[in-house]
Amino acid sequence: MPRFSVIVPVYKVQAYLHACLESVLHQSFTDLELIVVDDCSPDACGALIDEFAARDTRVKTVHLKENVGLGRARNAGMEHACGDYLVFLDGDDTLTPGALHAISDRLKETDEPDVLVYDYARTYWSGETVRNQYANLLDEDGQAPFRLDERPSLLRLLMVAWNKTYRREFIEREGFDFPPGFYEDTPWTFPVMLSAGSISTLDRVCLHYRQRRRGNILNTTSRRHFDIFDQYDRVFAFLDEHPEFSAAWRPVLFRRMVDHLSTVFTKRDRLPRGSRPDFLRRARSHYRRYRVPGSRGRASSRLRHALVRMGSHRTYRTLWTALRVRTRARRYAATARRRAKGAALQLHYRIQLRLPLRADRAVFSAYWGRGYGCNPGALEAAVREHAPHIRTAWIADPRHHHSVPTATRKIRPGTAAYWTALARSKYLVNNVDFDRRLVKRRGQVMIQTQHGTPLKLMGLDLQDRPAAARGTDFRALLKNADKWDYVLSANRHSSLVWERVFPASYTTLEYGYPRNDLYQRATSADVARQRELLGIPQGAVAILYAPTHRDYRRSQLRALDLERVLQALGPRFVILTRAHHSYEAPLASSSGRLIDVSDHPSVEPLCLASDALVTDYSSLMFDYANLDRPVVLHADDWEAYEAARGTYFDVRDFPPGAVARSEDELTDIFATGHWRGSRSAQLRTAFRNRFCVYDDGRAAERVVRHVVLGEPGGLPSVAPLAERHPAPPAGVADEPLPRADVSEPTPRF
Repeated sequence: MPRFSVIVPVYKVQAYLHACLESVLHQSFTDLELIVVDDCSPDACGALIDEFAARDTRVKTVHLKENVGLGRARNAGMEHACGDYLVFLDGDDTLTPGALHAISDRLKETDEPDVLVYDYARTYWSGETVRNQYANLLDEDGQAPFRLDERPSLLRLLMVAWNKTYRREFIEREGFDFPPGFYEDTPWTFPVMLSAGSISTLDRVCLHYRQRRRGNILNTTSRRHFDIFDQYDRVFAFLDEHPEFSAAWRPVLFRRMVDHLSTVFTKRDRLPRGSRPDFLRRARSHYRRYRVPGSRGRASSRLRHALVRMGSHRTYRTLWTALRVRTRARRYAATARRRAKGAALQLHYRIQLRLPLRADRAVFSAYWGRGYGCNPGALEAAVREHAPHIRTAWIADPRHHHSVPTATRKIRPGTAAYWTALARSKYLVNNVDFDRRLVKRRGQVMIQTQHGTPLKLMGLDLQDRPAAARGTDFRALLKNADKWDYVLSANRHSSLVWERVFPASYTTLEYGYPRNDLYQRATSADVARQRELLGIPQGAVAILYAPTHRDYRRSQLRALDLERVLQALGPRFVILTRAHHSYEAPLASSSGRLIDVSDHPSVEPLCLASDALVTDYSSLMFDYANLDRPVVLHADDWEAYEAARGTYFDVRDFPPGAVARSEDELTDIFATGHWRGSRSAQLRTAFRNRFCVYDDGRAAERVVRHVVLGEPGGLPSVAPLAERHPAPPAGVADEPLPRADVSEPTPRF
């Protein structure tokens, strides 16, 4: 008897079916059966599922002789199910990597509940991924399992079959099945949730709900949308048959029905032309039939409830026209206010430009208004330490203000204070460009810190790389570079690249990167504290996985099945996953030994907490090498990356450690110990000799003394690599890492 029976009804989804079935069969959790029901699909779905069944014995196929619809196709799948739990998956959706493992673990933690509700994300044809807006309702804190009356807010979730797993014995005992017609999930989900003796939640995205541009059943125009009335008749018939639920839940389901009916009616592409008045009349009839006296909807939905209660299409059209007029008027007014505000701010800026500079002011920012960190953050701290007479400010979006030190003034972009700071501060520091409208004044000093050692092509070198340049205005790029007074560099390689790809009259400060000072200054106590904050078990080997973005992709490349990697490596290993800041979605949700750290404000503490880095072509490898800890490259798509972006050298020929070209090779490198062997140490030493010469823990001090204090002749000398003592790793402290001779000559490339 398998743990899960995954039931997939298929009808006219041949273009998406392969991804759907592969997402199940490639799960790290393998104790499953996959029951695929061909609902007499006219395309190649039937042949495709037979091919899968021939390759994998876990696949069972059911071919129906006639099209019966999604609900009855699921029933056909349930007749063949043998698993402990039922999982429903539509043929154009996919399970996320590691989903079944996380679901199984949560079921065990919560004493095998009748129903487990998990999260999902909508994936659009454009590549955008958006998590369920009510994800907070799936919080795992508190008692579990529970009954629905203990957490009634769960009914605010999308009432569908595929965001839950069901104990098969419970479903069979209660005799639940799916009805025919559209909206078949409605009379299934409500009775199931009400009847479940135990429910638990899983706060993890386990399913990607595909939003097809065309072909989605519920987005088709048809009178079959009138099926919704029959489905709610079934819901209330269930309540009539179970009076123990009726008193408490009838008002709730009545409100849900009215919300649902109004939603179907207001979706402009669902009801055929001429059928809308009839739909409203039917809706009014249901409103009167099932109304519970005193039951009122939320304030935000009362207008829609009134629409259903009246059932007049003419009234609806009048209200809709009035709302459109009001919406347009508000939009025009908002545009006018925005333009007026913008003009006033620019006038304010022009006035501030005519006022004296404030020699004791410095303003910092990083990554287009994100939180405190990177080289500007390290420099800001160094200014407060070595030049306390300078008052510092940090420009960031309000949601990142919590990351800014209390001693530093917080400034919101686009405000009068923002333009005042840009106009009158003597020192301007950023790792990207400030607002293009900034006017560089005589006497202002602008420091461009950069934010990484360039492996990929940058600046003017992108002129022949349209996939990476994506419409970059190279004239504007050079205009911004002309405003720079100083550019920071971590090594000779960076200096040569910056001066060629950003040709301007700035001065290059080859002093190291300030953000890397932390690696030389942190202690073992700092490392232990960071690991405790992240929840890394004592004695575990923590791998930081931080891939870079791909210029040839709009969505994030999920190159590794991290759950599968962890399963292969065993319980001693933990993976910290960090998505690139250009992507919103995490690489994988936190689950057990897999910890998502994408929202952590700075990457440097994560590096301190880890024992090894796994990356691909990210510049983080150059910074991490300063810790003298193992680095493993996962270079599975080098040719595609090189073709789209271009690089300054082949990192596979001059790596900071072992190189894996596939997931299996990566797993083998860690399983055999090569990740921390003598050959990896030799490669890392050569890499450090080339790229880490100046990062001795005093880079920020050198910049402040040169630029702010005017002491270019009295700068701290650079400590040789052999004399540095970076923060030691914690997870493998009992097994010293191999170290190669740091005097070893640097290989040429």
